[in-house]
Amino acid sequence: MRHQTSLDAEYFEQMFRETPDPWGFETRAYEQAKYARTLAALGDRRFDRALEVGCANGVLTAQLAPYCERLLAIDVSQTALDTARARCSSLPQVTFERIEFPRQAPADKAFDLLLLSEVAYYWDDGDLQRAADWIAGAVVAGGELLLVHWTGDTDYPQSGDGAVQKLQAMLAERIMLLHADRQPEYRLDLWRMGA
Repeated sequence: MRHQTSLDAEYFEQMFRETPDPWGFETRAYEQAKYARTLAALGDRRFDRALEVGCANGVLTAQLAPYCERLLAIDVSQTALDTARARCSSLPQVTFERIEFPRQAPADKAFDLLLLSEVAYYWDDGDLQRAADWIAGAVVAGGELLLVHWTGDTDYPQSGDGAVQKLQAMLAERIMLLHADRQPEYRLDLWRMGA
């Protein structure tokens, strides 16, 4: 049965207290292949100010950092952030904050890359709208939004397809589709923010 409301911070904190890598980000071939396609979608572009929502234990953060002059990685779990911070300690361009996005948001704006990897389906419709409203004012014209989401069955408030489709509809007047890649277990969507 699908959750009706956004999953709260304690859900994720408990996951990371029980094991430092609850989804196998470090070890699963699925995750490694997905990360490779995620980074390939960015091409050779470098970003001045990037935001990764839901950085978890920092496995993807460490791989994303070389594409960024500055990278803010946020998560709701302090335990996950502690692991991510240690993993990325040699990457001075990366900073971490505990933020319960989208109910809370970074004070900084003017991001030219926003990464939502495996997070939007945890949000109910109200939080999806909060995210869309914030994104519309926080990602610069010409900036990119990269979304990667599992498309299998879950009990989360949204399916992967549903979350992406709803965000796309909420931002429809502001974004242009650059790339869509559907794999057997996930979808990858790259959008550009318009003026």
